[in-house]
Amino acid sequence: MTVPQHNTPTPPGWYPDPSGSGQLRWWDGNAWTGNAWNPPTEPGAGQPGAGQPGTGQPGTGQPGAAWPAAARPGQYAGPPQYAGPVQPAPRPEISRGTPVYNPFIWLVTLLPVITLIILLLWNPVFHVRYVGARRVPTLDPSAFSVPYFLLVISSWLIYGVSVLLSYLDWQKLQRDGVVRPFHWAWAFLGAGVYVVGRSVIVHKVAPQRGLAPVWALIGLTAVSLILVSVKVSMIVSTIAKALPA
Repeated sequence: MTVPQHNTPTPPGWYPDPSGSGQLRWWDGNAWTGNAWNPPTEPGAGQPGAGQPGTGQPGTGQPGAAWPAAARPGQYAGPPQYAGPVQPAPRPEISRGTPVYNPFIWLVTLLPVITLIILLLWNPVFHVRYVGARRVPTLDPSAFSVPYFLLVISSWLIYGVSVLLSYLDWQKLQRDGVVRPFHWAWAFLGAGVYVVGRSVIVHKVAPQRGLAPVWALIGLTAVSLILVSVKVSMIVSTIAKALPA
C-alpha cells in the first residue's frame, strides 16, 4: 500500500508512551494526555493490525505508532489509569572491596578548618577615634587588619575549591560503580549539603560504610561553634572596653 504524501491527523487512541515508560498513553488527536495504561501481556501483543490507523513502526512512541493488540479500538472496556511518573531503578550495591572514600571528599569535609585557624589567629585591637565637630566616638577601622581580609578571601576560595572537589568526587564515585551518586551541584548550596547527601547515597549502596565524612563534619561543626562563640565573646569584650563609658 502506498502511503499518501499529505499528513493526515493521527486519530485519538492508545499509543506507546513517548517517555519510554513501556506503558500506553492516550493521544487525544492533538496532544498527549495524562492518562497512561499498562496493557496485559498477551501473545502477539504489539503487532499492528491490518487496516488499522496509525500503522507506524511499533515502539516509536510517536503518534502514528502501531497499536498493540490489547489497545485496538473495541477491545478495551475499562477507563484508563494514570500510573504516575516512572520510578528510577534501585541502585545496586557495590562490592566490599570498592573504596567509598577518597582524598576529594575528605578535603571537602575538612577545608573549613583553614578558615577556623585564621579566625583563631585574628586578635583585633580596637581603638576609638573621635569624628566630626561633635567628637562622635567611632571604632578605628585599622582593627580590621590583614588576618581579617585573609578570613574573608579564604572563605570564598574554600567555597569555590569545595565545589570543584565535589565534582571530582562525584566523577570518582561513578568510575567506582556507584549508580546515580549524589550530584556535585548541590555543593553550590554548601559543602555540608554535598557531604551529607553523598554519604547517604554511598551508605545505601555500601551498607555499614560511607558515613565517616558525616561524623567528621558533625565533630568539626561542634568544635567550630564552640571556638567561634569564645572568639566572638572576646571581640565583644574588647569593643566594650574600647568604647567610652
